[in-house]
Amino acid sequence: MTEEILFAPDADARAFRDALGRFATGVTVVTVLTDDGPAGMTANSFASVSLDPPLVLWSPARSSSRFDLFANAAHYAIHVLDADQGDLAARFTRGGAGFEGLSYRSNAEGVPLLPAPLARFDCRQAALHEGGDHAIVLGSVLRATQRPGAPLLFSQGRFGRFLPES
Repeated sequence: MTEEILFAPDADARAFRDALGRFATGVTVVTVLTDDGPAGMTANSFASVSLDPPLVLWSPARSSSRFDLFANAAHYAIHVLDADQGDLAARFTRGGAGFEGLSYRSNAEGVPLLPAPLARFDCRQAALHEGGDHAIVLGSVLRATQRPGAPLLFSQGRFGRFLPES
């Protein structure tokens, strides 16, 4: 058995980040409509909060150049990506192409919707909370969609797939 390494997160930020990376997450793209057009951000900080009422959360980094667009958006959509949509996730990371050349449609609130996500949650912002170097955005889910498929996962700095045990 490998020996575990004990460290203080505030003294070793890299080790803390690596430890967090041991937890595999799904991959989402959050989209909003801005005064300058559609915008999106890849995020793995998505979680369900409540079934009644239906609430979800995500946490954008305050250091993001797009932070204010998302923190101040009244409505947004969270797209859970399929295992084959790694290219879509990459479009919405820093330096990615974003919506450039991408076909999309909009929901009733004008929020841009990405093609064929595994699931989608159309949200109205319910609250914004402090979360250190991130914010915690709580969303009231207005509508949701889903389809069959396998999720795109993120772990230890890489995208991947879920392989169920036989």
